[in-house]
Amino acid sequence: MALWGGRFSTGPDEAFKQFNDSLPFDYQLAEQDIIGSVAWAGALKQVNVLNQQEYDDLVAALNKLLDEVKANPQAVAVAGHEDIHSYVESALIDKVGDLAKKLHTGRSRNDQVATDFRLWCRDTAEHILEAIAELKGEFIALAERELGTILPGYTHLQRAQPVLFSHWCMAYVEMLERDESRLSDAKNRMNYCPLGSGALAGTAYPIDRQTLAEGLGFTGATRNSLDAVSDRDFVVELLSCASISMIHLSRMAEDLIFYNSGEAGFIELSDGVTSGSSLMPQKKNPDALELIRGKTGRVFGAFSAMMMTLKALPLAYNKDMQEDKEGLFDAMPTWLACIHMAQACIKGIKVNADKTLAAAKGGHSNATELADYLVAKGIPFREGHHIVGTLVQMAIAQGNNLEDLSLEQFKSVHSIFESDVYPVLEIDACIKARQALGGTSVEQVTSAIKYAKKNSK
Repeated sequence: MALWGGRFSTGPDEAFKQFNDSLPFDYQLAEQDIIGSVAWAGALKQVNVLNQQEYDDLVAALNKLLDEVKANPQAVAVAGHEDIHSYVESALIDKVGDLAKKLHTGRSRNDQVATDFRLWCRDTAEHILEAIAELKGEFIALAERELGTILPGYTHLQRAQPVLFSHWCMAYVEMLERDESRLSDAKNRMNYCPLGSGALAGTAYPIDRQTLAEGLGFTGATRNSLDAVSDRDFVVELLSCASISMIHLSRMAEDLIFYNSGEAGFIELSDGVTSGSSLMPQKKNPDALELIRGKTGRVFGAFSAMMMTLKALPLAYNKDMQEDKEGLFDAMPTWLACIHMAQACIKGIKVNADKTLAAAKGGHSNATELADYLVAKGIPFREGHHIVGTLVQMAIAQGNNLEDLSLEQFKSVHSIFESDVYPVLEIDACIKARQALGGTSVEQVTSAIKYAKKNSK
């Protein structure tokens, strides 16, 4: 029986029922709905709607139901009820009879689902924060393992300046720390309890909402009933956090796909995160990374859809808001799976240090050091930039690197060059020169690793 059936002389059309019912996806809120119902039973006991025996019987039945849904959540999904709230109420009636019908006193499905959803989002955020921390740890471990390995740094996918491979790792640690920060902030903002807000105007019973909220682990109770039942900012924020984080994971995937390519050969991915070709026996494809990159669009889509759903909704609750769940229920596990898969990829990476070093030495990536050498000799940087450009042209014409030019060739462009130019052009010197905070010198990267490890505890 529908929870709202008394107003209607006939039941809903079957097509409408299928269109309207949300149990096939909101069954995932079963645990949260039961936990919230236990808390609400306690609140009703405090205002004498339930006596002690009724409360005890309801809570015992709810806890038994909780064990049942944990054991077989899929059975809830196909139970045929309109939504998770009607399922729980019906199952409770089966256990304690008419007593179950008292539990909805002073409560609406509007504040009920808003509470359930916040509980689910809070739990999910905690799992994702743990996963991000583990991924960060894997990047830090790789940075420690490869400290000293030199990699060509790129801009515009052109070799630009040499960096430490560990510096590349720590760049993603920085991104992941921002992901953590955003998600933690979102979790803190969502942690206010709507229960007791009723349908939109508040409850008529003298419920101590602050105590109720704290009992469910919330920071406090929401302060406006209209906003409490219609607010889905926390869903938008979670999807925003997921989308930004997926950008980072997708960029990482793109870097590693390129590094893993036959043209670069900088890394080799483990067999556990790659697959082969059905036709070409030699292939080892970076499928895990490509799927991370591909699934990013899926998360973006959920974020965009949620904002479009909310953009013109009047206060307070509207059925449109049922669309808040499917996208999030897909995006959050997708984000979590991508974090775990990224961790597996990073954990199994083998770095080909000889190839990264050879690539870093090519492409005249020490040209900036040469310009800085001229600045140290008193030549304005813009003039030095032009001089170095001329020398690069000379080296390219001869098929050489800058360090292969003779001193006479250097002097043919400008007389200020001396033999002390050669140590400046050594790749280790290029790395060592980047001593300022955030630079790629071994000292700075070591400091970044120590800072990240300290912050991760």
